[in-house]
Amino acid sequence: MTNTLLKPSELNQRLQRTLTLSSRQMGWNGILVEQHDYTSIPGKIEEIELPALSDHWLILPKGHPTYLSQKSDDRWHESIFQQGDSLLVPAEQLSYWCCPGSEAVQTELNIHLQPKLVEQVAQVSQINTARVNLVNHFGQQDLNLQQIAMLLLAEVKSGGMMGRLYVESLSQALIIHLLRHYSEDAPIIAPENRSLTHIQLQQAIDYIHTHLDRDLSLVELANVVNISPTYFASLFKQAMKISPHQYVIQQRVEQAKVMLSKTDLAIADIALQVGFSSQSHLTQQFKRLTGMTPKQVR
Repeated sequence: MTNTLLKPSELNQRLQRTLTLSSRQMGWNGILVEQHDYTSIPGKIEEIELPALSDHWLILPKGHPTYLSQKSDDRWHESIFQQGDSLLVPAEQLSYWCCPGSEAVQTELNIHLQPKLVEQVAQVSQINTARVNLVNHFGQQDLNLQQIAMLLLAEVKSGGMMGRLYVESLSQALIIHLLRHYSEDAPIIAPENRSLTHIQLQQAIDYIHTHLDRDLSLVELANVVNISPTYFASLFKQAMKISPHQYVIQQRVEQAKVMLSKTDLAIADIALQVGFSSQSHLTQQFKRLTGMTPKQVR
């Protein structure tokens, strides 16, 4: 069955859209963020039938309002699809689309989520994965979803400046939001009495301090204590009252402070040595956490 499902790359070919931005080359885990432009023939009604997809497909329009109708599970949905709206097509679901042609170039943000990642996040969010079922949502205004999507898009535009931990944190936030608001039945189950041991927490912290200069990921950190990445993120935040990503940023800023006062290294070199992608990235986070710029500290 899996081999017959339509993959995101095959979906793009079928819809004949122009890809303008993509996270594909960044190697993000379980999530693909892409922006497309497309045109159509004015006055012509376009009809497209799509087979079941391998990934959950989230669509956010960024261009001119356009009329759109969609048939899924033998139900028709019709709306003026416009900026601020969102549309979710669950994996393994057939869909049929109909829209009138327009002279205007349309821009669309697409986020594809692998079901395996959704299940992993559901497990650590105390949601019963056996009963989780994302369902089709059409033309829904959702400010929180839009904010997460725009942060992901900004990260694609920056070339991944904030790093993999940041993207993984956003991915988890997006999936938890979808499970809470776009799911047929997502009951909360009793939380497990589980936490990181003192030794595990210290191992993770020591590893972070030793490898601050690397583009750390949840998978890498979770392997240190031999648990799943999604569990690690949840248990680390439970123990430290801060996400792994924010903890890493804090430690990079602290290390940069020491190097600014005790070495003559250029600020750009310090930024790279403590794991920031550039001097501007260091300056941005440094000022956010300390209220001063690296130059002012030096």
